[in-house]
Amino acid sequence: MRIDIDPAQVAKTFGQFKDNPSFQESAQLFARGLPVLEMLQAMAMNERVLRAFSGLESIYPNGTLERGIVEKVILRVSQLHDCQFCIGSHQDIMRSLAIGDDLVDREHCSDREQLAIEYAELMTRDANRIPDEFFARLRKRFSDSEMVELTFLVGLITMLNRFNNALGVRYQGELAGMAVK
Repeated sequence: MRIDIDPAQVAKTFGQFKDNPSFQESAQLFARGLPVLEMLQAMAMNERVLRAFSGLESIYPNGTLERGIVEKVILRVSQLHDCQFCIGSHQDIMRSLAIGDDLVDREHCSDREQLAIEYAELMTRDANRIPDEFFARLRKRFSDSEMVELTFLVGLITMLNRFNNALGVRYQGELAGMAVK
C-alpha cells in the first residue's frame, strides 16, 4: 500500500464502526483478532472517511436492488477499472452467496442483471453518451427509484476503484470461504 498503516489507529477507528452492515466481512476478521480488509485499513487512517463510507450501508448491502444485480455490477465496473481489490473480494463474496461471477457468458444472468451490467458498462465508458434508446429499455425493467440506485452504485464503485487503485490497496483472499449475508 502507498500509505503507512498504524494498526492501533485502525483498530481504534474500525472498532467504532464494526457493527455497520457494510463492514460485516471485516468485522468477522476483526473479531478474530485479524487485520480488517486493506481498503478499510486505509479508510480507518482518517476517521471522517470511514464515517462517510459507513453511511452508505443503505445502498450496500441494504439497497433495494437484487443482490445478484448489485454484485455483478460491482464486479463488472471493477473489471473495467482494473481494481484488483474489488474484483477479488467481490468474486469471493459472490461465491459465498452462490451468485455466478462469469460475466462473459451472460446467458446465466437474468434480464435485469444483463441490462444492469450493460448500463454499468455504458456509464463507465462514457456517461455523457448513453443512448436514449438504451434508457427506454432500462425504464421497461427498472423503476425510476431503482435507476437512481443503480446509477449511484456505479458511481460509488467507480470512486472506490479509484481510491483502491491510487493507494495500492490489495486483496489477499481474506474473504474466501467466509459466510456473507
